[in-house]
Amino acid sequence: MSVCCSCGNHYAKTFSVMMQEKSYDFDCFECAIQRLAPICAHYSCRIIGHGVEDQFNSYCCNHCAKYAGEQLKKKDL
Repeated sequence: MSVCCSCGNHYAKTFSVMMQEKSYDFDCFECAIQRLAPICAHYSCRIIGHGVEDQFNSYCCNHCAKYAGEQLKKKDL
């Protein structure tokens, strides 16, 4: 039985995610998102799926990036 590294839940059906050469065990996708998904520099929400980034920041959408006045570069996050 493994322990979720996000919420601490002991669960028999955890799954592992490898990111930047480090392994994380989670009991659900919600915990994985809260631990690993980038945060929008403007709106402070978790970026799930495609986002927009510039040289220094990640944004959840073009609207947030434009609002922040950044040069846009589409990228899958």
